[in-house]
Amino acid sequence: MNLILFEPDEIGRPLPGTDPRAVHLRMVLRRRPGDTFDAGIINGPRGKGTLVAVGAEALTLAFAWGAPPPLPDPIHLLVGLPRPQTARDILRDGTTLGVAAMHFVLTEKGDRGYARSTLWSGGEWRRLLVAGAGQAFDTRLPEVTWGRPLSDEIGRLPPERARIALDHYEASVALAQQRAPPAATGCVLAFGPERGWSNAERSMLRSAGFVLAHLGPRVFRTEMAVTAAVTLVKSGWEVSPGTAPAPTTPHPPENQAR
Repeated sequence: MNLILFEPDEIGRPLPGTDPRAVHLRMVLRRRPGDTFDAGIINGPRGKGTLVAVGAEALTLAFAWGAPPPLPDPIHLLVGLPRPQTARDILRDGTTLGVAAMHFVLTEKGDRGYARSTLWSGGEWRRLLVAGAGQAFDTRLPEVTWGRPLSDEIGRLPPERARIALDHYEASVALAQQRAPPAATGCVLAFGPERGWSNAERSMLRSAGFVLAHLGPRVFRTEMAVTAAVTLVKSGWEVSPGTAPAPTTPHPPENQAR
């Protein structure tokens, strides 16, 4: 935990001694009463926490807050719903990379049963976002949806975003050779399920303005492809500075949280 995050309603309340954050403070960071640590409010400011006292059952904390961190980069991910362990990696690492949204969609070659995993029904997915944000020393969580058809999610995408679909089989251009989309408008990166896009889905993506691109001759796991593609896009922004990213504010749909 590079940044220990708290829900807004936890501020001002004792932190139970069995809470993983309390254990981390005492056993890993070895904080004692009077010591400070880096803290943040989820989707709010960062600042410094102080361990005021250690009780028999809880820790007493105090906070001094600074400014919120910058908004996430305007990158939306469309991912064919993968097996739960792969989704866990993408949720955590996509948050660490700073994307604005991740949409896990139903596809023709994907297993629809993955949407019924306890990853989604039990709230684990959000805990992974918090872990990813804390790793990045950030407080902001991306928008997340799951279980909608690909066609429905395409219809909800911000119209101004550049659109790139990763495809190992029919793409004729490498993502690394693509001109980086403008940082001010951002982009949508689409990734097929572990068995790839169907022909009908490729046609749908092309009709919706997606350019098919690949990551080279080697076949990557989905989670590795996500990390590689986001890194390539962001590196293009870093060498071609422009207007600071300004993502739009999403409208909360069903099965979404911040």
